This record gives sequence, C-alpha cells and structure tokens, in this order.
Amino acid sequence: MIESVVFNDAGLIPAIAQDSQTGQVLMVAWMNEEALRETIAKGQAVYFSRSRQRLWRKGEESGHIQLVREIRLDCDGDVLLLAVEQIGGIACHTGRAHCFFRKLDDDGQWQECEPVLKPPEKIYGEKPV
Repeated sequence: MIESVVFNDAGLIPAIAQDSQTGQVLMVAWMNEEALRETIAKGQAVYFSRSRQRLWRKGEESGHIQLVREIRLDCDGDVLLLAVEQIGGIACHTGRAHCFFRKLDDDGQWQECEPVLKPPEKIYGEKPV
C-alpha cells in the first residue's frame, strides 16, 4: 500500500484534510511515511511539521484532533485526501473552522471572510513575548 505513494524528494506528500460530512476543505499539511503509517494505524491524523521537523499529531496542543474516516490517493499517487471528523469544529491554528478564511475580492485584496470561533490564546494559552 505505501509502495503506491509517491513522496517528494524531501520524503513528504501533501495531505488535504476534508470534513467527511460537509466536504469542506479544512486544511493542507504534509505527511512523511511515518506520519502516514501512524495515521492509518491509529485512525487519527498525524502530519509532519516542516517548521518543527517532527511528527505533528493534530490536536496535540489544541485538543482539536481529526478522526480519519477515509484516505484517498490521487491518480498520480502524489497527493492524499483525508476525510476527517474534526473534533471541536476548529481545524486552523487561528481558531477558525478551516484554514481557507481569506478570499480574493474584486479589488485584488485578500479579505477575511470566516469568523474566529475561539481566539488562539484561549486554545494555546498566552505565549511569552
């Protein structure tokens, strides 16, 4: 099964998380082979954080885990689609339901068009400056 997955030169594959009930795209992240294997084994989304250079178990800090209902592989084998149940209704670290909260308006400007459901400082606590 893993042999069919095409990882890039860095050993990663993009993974799109989609709400299993509504079809809403929640976020895009990266997986390495270890993250994919753990996701399959545990039924919860595990990604590879490029900034931290380690596995990132979705919800490990926020509690907003993703229960994986289905995994699909695209025709080229180089993109994953995860149908997930987003626990807590917040997928984005900004406190929004999903990461795609900016829309390009007619004037060519990005406008925020989705509400913050819970402020990040209430999710992650105050960060020292």
